[in-house]
Amino acid sequence: MNHEQRIDKFVKCSLAGEHYNAYVPKDLPPTPPLNMDGLYPLLDKATTALGRLDGMSMVLPDHSLFLYMYVRKEAVLSSQIEGTQSSLSDLLLYEQQEAPGAPMDDVQEVSNYVAAMNYGLDRLKSFPLSLRLIREIHEQLMSGARGGNKMPGEFRSTQNWIGGLSPSEAKFVPPPPNQLMETLDSFEKFLHDENVALPALVKAAMIHVQFETIHPFLDGNGRVGRLLITFILCMEGILKEPLLYLSLYFKANRQAYYDHLQAVRETGDWEAWVRFFLIGVIDTANQACETAQSIIALFNEDRKKIEKDGKPTAAILTIHNYFQSQPISNTSKIKQASGLSLPTILRSLTALEKYGILKEITGKERHKIYVYKDYIDILGKGTEPFKY
Repeated sequence: MNHEQRIDKFVKCSLAGEHYNAYVPKDLPPTPPLNMDGLYPLLDKATTALGRLDGMSMVLPDHSLFLYMYVRKEAVLSSQIEGTQSSLSDLLLYEQQEAPGAPMDDVQEVSNYVAAMNYGLDRLKSFPLSLRLIREIHEQLMSGARGGNKMPGEFRSTQNWIGGLSPSEAKFVPPPPNQLMETLDSFEKFLHDENVALPALVKAAMIHVQFETIHPFLDGNGRVGRLLITFILCMEGILKEPLLYLSLYFKANRQAYYDHLQAVRETGDWEAWVRFFLIGVIDTANQACETAQSIIALFNEDRKKIEKDGKPTAAILTIHNYFQSQPISNTSKIKQASGLSLPTILRSLTALEKYGILKEITGKERHKIYVYKDYIDILGKGTEPFKY
């Protein structure tokens, strides 16, 4: 197959007297069409893994808690790819208004990612995935954070580039501003083209590359591009719950990820990218299932520890349940959520520390912070470790 037919043109441009070549991608789907022969076995495995993951969400004691925490893990990982130093624990502390020593700009960026994810998932219930929605998601992502001065919610009107100090030195230069809307209009048509006979996973893989190649915003393109993968799979009905996030896979295989993106642009090899993507879906879905199983086992084991010590009080079980949704907290938050008295809370926290379920991390007499350490360790696998 001649992949070169899939490569579009480089446009000669200049900026401040400096000449460079910007790349304008061909419209999707690629021509010649994708050769699916070697991809079907992986596609079958990926579909099976996603089905297992979707089924797992149904057997969790409270799948909304798992989703709540898993979205936050994805936010941390996706932001780490862009260079932030925030950990999962930093984000949870920040959301509890307790973030001592955390890099505040980094944590704000991660928190914005959670907001953008939740905003997009909610909007998709009544609004199609479109350029308008993508701009709204970008605004949620960038507002008030580092990069908030880089046109949140607006497509760029100037040239951007990846790597190097100028476009002429860059590793890659996306379409010039005067051709941006033309490429985005074609991108949006592909999003909604029901005549495209491609499996949803393959379509999601292609949309991700095309979005990263167009690079329509001054900042935040990578994070929006990764969000799009989950949105598409939910929109296409592949996932009932937004439980698949590829950032850990992309982070672990960062150089291969960038190499595949560039190979599509330079050689037209979509097949290699789709293969890489499907392997990521399989690995990520299997890891998510294992994480869910580990969390279920942890909650059950810890409940047994509580019950083994004699007849557990309702207060201890209430606080144990509370920490399943808020694995970092303090007495004020617990009191507000549970309605228990402060002496009852303190006695229950002491008992949960004795069982090795919770750990107090400040060492102070006042303003103590308690952590469900084993729970965070399971969720935080692949992110920066929390310093206890």
